[in-house]
Amino acid sequence: MTLPVTERSAPAKRLLATLLPIALLSVPLPLPAQPSNDSNGTVDSVSNDLPLEEIQTFAEVFERIKRAYVEDVEDRTLLRNAMRGMLSELDPHSAYLDKEEYQSLRESTEGEFGGIGIEVGMENGQLMVITPIDDTPASEAGLMSRDIIIRIDGTPTEGMSLQEAVTLMRGDPNTTLDISVLRAGEESPREFTLTREIIRSESVKHELLETGYGYLRISQFQSRTPDQARQALERMSREQPLEGLVLDLRNNPGGVLQAAVGVADLFLDEGLIVYTEGRVPDNELSFSASTDTPADDVPLVVLINGGSASAAEIVAGALQDQRRGVIMGTDSFGKGSVQQIMPLGNGEGLKLTTALYYTPEGRSIQAQGIEPDVDVVRGRLEVAEGRREIREADLEGHLRSQQAPRDREALSQRLREDYQLSEALNLLKALNVVDRRRN
Repeated sequence: MTLPVTERSAPAKRLLATLLPIALLSVPLPLPAQPSNDSNGTVDSVSNDLPLEEIQTFAEVFERIKRAYVEDVEDRTLLRNAMRGMLSELDPHSAYLDKEEYQSLRESTEGEFGGIGIEVGMENGQLMVITPIDDTPASEAGLMSRDIIIRIDGTPTEGMSLQEAVTLMRGDPNTTLDISVLRAGEESPREFTLTREIIRSESVKHELLETGYGYLRISQFQSRTPDQARQALERMSREQPLEGLVLDLRNNPGGVLQAAVGVADLFLDEGLIVYTEGRVPDNELSFSASTDTPADDVPLVVLINGGSASAAEIVAGALQDQRRGVIMGTDSFGKGSVQQIMPLGNGEGLKLTTALYYTPEGRSIQAQGIEPDVDVVRGRLEVAEGRREIREADLEGHLRSQQAPRDREALSQRLREDYQLSEALNLLKALNVVDRRRN
């Protein structure tokens, strides 16, 4: 049914009366575009005039909603929705944040918040798991990178914004959350019931895989991560110098840019780490390594996968371009954009994409990701059962070794469960054999 066109209502007239003078006065935008050189070397001027025709159309749409929508809608709600739309249509990571969302984002950056411990993003309009955070309900339940979340507590996620989804998934501790996910290669969705917890995310873990071979796990990049990683390296090196190190960045969704720079600087003593480029000069930054480097010569293997994103890709890209370590695993996620959190005067905020970052050799990671030097897919080792070989230790009356036996059962089981980690350790041993022969 088509309704007749009627005269504009009073709210729309008031809105037009406010917006049209702004357009006619050609008020410059808050972040004006910088001039850019074309192929002929000339400089294009960028107009900062607000378009009059689009302003009129916006006012008309506003008026139609106020007059004809099935339910009464407050002007404040319509304007807030318009601001959300402006940002959500730019890219998957820009967003308008109300007071609760702004506070929630600040809490997650500081490393403590209530929820299930999951990093999500939007891809082709679908809510997708970027990665579950270590030791949280999401990781313990078996959620995986690139799972598509299709329902949250029975509510379909189609058409839902990223911020709306995050708000639904967070809540008070000890409350339950039902989510349905569709995994690649499967036709039927998987159902998960998770219990929310206070997520206190410790971003750094470490252990010795074998004597001289360390393992450094970074689950996300928080402000304290570089200091924690430095302390972990010092603890592992106390007994004897490290002969090799596995830096595990798998399922690391990123975090604070400066933290990524600090971690890369632990392994680099010179050269560029990362630089950013944006429209505003203040967003063009460059970060280089310092000489205060505790592990500049330790043989290094870096593990990445499809859940390694953003700041994790900065570290992997810097170490790869500087030929500092071997990147192993599968292609990373490909989030090469920088977001700034901008507070607004009313206690709300904007999360706005302001720049792209580049590896030392000028590679943009956006929508490309980091390709590993050595492809190793996720899997586990299966030991074939068969005839058992007899060794010297099985012979009756064999001479005893003067060295204490090593209890490797627990670690061996872990390496069997984690094929990528096992291959990383094997590669480190091979690198050391080659280095010893060269010396």
